[in-house]
Amino acid sequence: MAQHVRSYTHDKTQQFNYLLFLPKDYSEQRKYPLILFLHGAGERGSDPEMLKLHGIPRIVEEKPDFDFIAVSPQCPFGLWWPQINPAVFKGLLDTVIAGHSVDTNRLYLTGMSMGGYAVWHIATAYPDLFAAVVPICGGGDPDKACLLKDVPVWVFHGARDNVVLPRESIKMVDALKECGGSVKFTLYTQADHDSWTRTYNSPRLYEWMLEHKRGE
Repeated sequence: MAQHVRSYTHDKTQQFNYLLFLPKDYSEQRKYPLILFLHGAGERGSDPEMLKLHGIPRIVEEKPDFDFIAVSPQCPFGLWWPQINPAVFKGLLDTVIAGHSVDTNRLYLTGMSMGGYAVWHIATAYPDLFAAVVPICGGGDPDKACLLKDVPVWVFHGARDNVVLPRESIKMVDALKECGGSVKFTLYTQADHDSWTRTYNSPRLYEWMLEHKRGE
């Protein structure tokens, strides 16, 4: 099923477009896992078609049998995902969940670059919301990392990344390990900033997500 452009307004102030993908054989008779995807800085703007260049929106275009509901908001020009109140993303999810057949114990959060920073930002604001989170070439506040000690986290980064240095991910991984968090870290030795193409192309990523349900 094709991705459809939707619009979301939060508290009559924050408005943006998002792409909504429903699985090919979507039916109200079953509950579907959902992925919230947050893009990088290069896809900001008012043309949601740009989101299909990378990440989950590209994957679902190439794999129409993708068995997740996918929600991919677009950050307006002049804004930065981590500047936006996490309640905005929670509101977007609540809206999609209210109108669709979603397994609320299988909500997954992922993003790349600017979106990778947002993953840490949103997940630490709502540590009980997601079944698993996947920040790619991002970073966050290590002082808040332990809020996610009970959430499965898989972090990806390119060792040769000179846009977002690998240490940004490493300090979050180290902080989570120190408090006994369930964290995996994949550092691609030959990759630069684009550590997302290989990650999102891997079936193992989605298998890993589905291994986790909220509260388990």
